[in-house]
Amino acid sequence: MLAKITSENQITIPIKIMEQLQGVEYFDLDFKDGMLFLRPLKEKNINLDRIRSEIKNTGLTPESVDEAVNWSRSWE
Repeated sequence: MLAKITSENQITIPIKIMEQLQGVEYFDLDFKDGMLFLRPLKEKNINLDRIRSEIKNTGLTPESVDEAVNWSRSWE
């Protein structure tokens, strides 16, 4: 199947292909040996509020993360 790159570097995926990719909005792209590979990615339902709450419950602060990074770099 043929696809053309627009002046804005966009490619339209033909309908016949997209019909087989129901619910796909994102693709992982890779370029190897002169070939472009598109791997469809399905979004997972992620509850960011729950994740933020769990992080908050750990007691970690931006300062403690900075301290940990600095400590790990001191071993170089």
